[in-house]
Amino acid sequence: MRFVTCCFEERTTWGAVTEDNSGVIDLGRRLPDLPDLSTALETGRLTEAQEAAGWSDADFDLADVDFERTIPRPGKIFCIGVNYGGRNAEYTDSTSSNKPSVFVRFPESLTGHEQPLIRPPESVQLDYEGEIVAVIGKQGRRIPQGQARQHIAGLTLGNEGTIRDWLRHAKFNVTQGKNWESSGSMGPWLVTLDEFGDFEDLRLQTHVNGQLRQDDTVASMAFSIEFQIEYLSTFITLEPGDVIYTGTPTGAGARLEPPQWLAPGDVVQVSVDEIGTLENTIEDEGPS
Repeated sequence: MRFVTCCFEERTTWGAVTEDNSGVIDLGRRLPDLPDLSTALETGRLTEAQEAAGWSDADFDLADVDFERTIPRPGKIFCIGVNYGGRNAEYTDSTSSNKPSVFVRFPESLTGHEQPLIRPPESVQLDYEGEIVAVIGKQGRRIPQGQARQHIAGLTLGNEGTIRDWLRHAKFNVTQGKNWESSGSMGPWLVTLDEFGDFEDLRLQTHVNGQLRQDDTVASMAFSIEFQIEYLSTFITLEPGDVIYTGTPTGAGARLEPPQWLAPGDVVQVSVDEIGTLENTIEDEGPS
């Protein structure tokens, strides 16, 4: 099942997308004690929400909504760097490691499907990074890889947008470049885990203005999604509603010759057949 966070007739709500992708079953109205998807995850009631939506007709058309960030209140936002085959070759100072590169983002840095990514006046170096995003559905600490899927509510997509020159302000420091407001995105919806087989079969593609820029499968990850959950949960408890941006393939704009930064009017699409397509246009930040 696919769960979406959206705005309909100036009311923010959440719901289940119908099988034909045409409508939304309004769970914010049908389950008033679950005002949003984050609450459903935090209270362990996502299965109840699936059951409530299972025999219902759509309350409104999907075409009539404004999408919002799929997880409205992500608790922790982890990002895994340099994780697909060939990514280390993009960095002249790379070193091999048997541990993943990890950093974090803040919720304000992420917007939703069909919302603009914002290029700030301080830099033109806005770049894209298409990613699969794992959403935690069950609390856990020191989770073995073999049990990792039991802690995943589902998958969505992300564009881990980056202001590249702000990554270089200090050594071993990426926080500034990864946290500009509305520079990245999450969406279009959460697809529950029961919809997936082996994660390794998932193919991630990123298109910019219709041109294929990134194309790889989860099978080429250096650190699988299950390993990421094991590793992260070693040092901190994973909670329902936490999200993990699981890494991006080669082909980001910074690594092209010459580099190709995103500009106003550009359209970025991040796709996985089993999930859907996350689409964002680019806009310059307006006056304060």
